[in-house]
Amino acid sequence: MSNSPHFPRIAIIGAGIGGLTLAIALRRRGVNAQVFEQASELREIGAAVALSANGTRELERLNCLDGLVSSATEPSELIYRDGISGERIAALPVAHDNAYRSRFGAPYLGVHRADLQKVLGNAHGLDDLHLGHRLTGIDEAPGALRLSFANGHTCEANLVIGADGVRSLVRRFVTGADSVLYSGTSAFRGIVSAERLPQLPDPRAIQFWMGQDAHLLHYAIGPEGGDVNFFAVTEGPAVWDAPTSTTPCQPEDAEHAFAGWHPAVTEMVCGEPQHVRWGLFTVRPLQQWRRGRAVLIGDSAHGMLPHHGQGANTSIEDAITLTELLLDRRLDGLDAVMSHYQALRRARTRLIQRSSRDTNRVLHLPPSETKSRDTHLAAFAERFGWIHEFDALATARGDGADLQL
Repeated sequence: MSNSPHFPRIAIIGAGIGGLTLAIALRRRGVNAQVFEQASELREIGAAVALSANGTRELERLNCLDGLVSSATEPSELIYRDGISGERIAALPVAHDNAYRSRFGAPYLGVHRADLQKVLGNAHGLDDLHLGHRLTGIDEAPGALRLSFANGHTCEANLVIGADGVRSLVRRFVTGADSVLYSGTSAFRGIVSAERLPQLPDPRAIQFWMGQDAHLLHYAIGPEGGDVNFFAVTEGPAVWDAPTSTTPCQPEDAEHAFAGWHPAVTEMVCGEPQHVRWGLFTVRPLQQWRRGRAVLIGDSAHGMLPHHGQGANTSIEDAITLTELLLDRRLDGLDAVMSHYQALRRARTRLIQRSSRDTNRVLHLPPSETKSRDTHLAAFAERFGWIHEFDALATARGDGADLQL
């Protein structure tokens, strides 16, 4: 199929979770894509990632799940707590009684991002993977797009897929603008050995600790849950002046933001001095995900706040959807494919973007509004089950037929 002169030559920009998943899915179906990654090696970016059923069901179809399960932790519960008192506000079983898998048909996993990158990298291999290729330009060519890279390499592709993250160059080509928005919130993050957290209740649970203008999310990672990944979010600064998503900070910044919180929170956030602050950015909802022969997936199309843990999972959904729609399509059918892909993905990801933004407000409510917050969280399964139960492959196929890749 990929050798046909009528089938598009595909270039994927970015070898992150979305880009590699797309390349693996295409190859499983007999299509080879060229993947261009600006880093000189596939390596960890960020600390950890939570994979929910809408992501893990697709990784299982790609035969990538077993390698992850051996290095991941399945949370015991999802728990919401008051950040000051530690009171359990709401809880849902995950691994307990196999509740999550029974409801959604696939596991929920906490995994170190480096382990996920390793599994995907091994599944793809080095063939058709071009490291050290930072995209610098996209130009129109007859029936194709010409790509230019900082190392001097150039090539042409009939279809260019931007999987290059929230600060995507492909998106600038597609939309003519940057479209990155600072959310007005920032975070401190890290990984701490569970042995160093004696005040932490339920260390194998995924937990949100909530308070006015801040919250802490953490979950266990690793084969035995021996490490805890945390993400501590605060309001501000009002303006993000740094040219990148990180900026240096003073250790007292994190200490001040969570002063007076439950000892388990301060033990985790302040256990080691924090020297980096992460700005939280989103992508403005896009009217168009494609321009001619360029199309977007993942954070480049719908970068969102992390409060539903759906950045990686929706990138996987995009990759599976686009793969399915591309199969057996000739060059003259690309317009229809791209239109269908955008129609399937834009509404869902926009809803998750909006819900993630609204969840930030719920997690940061003042004490006077906690009653409405607690009612909201108690109905978590009913409110947000639609995110986890989603089946990207079945949706792309339009039915629930044979779903094995």
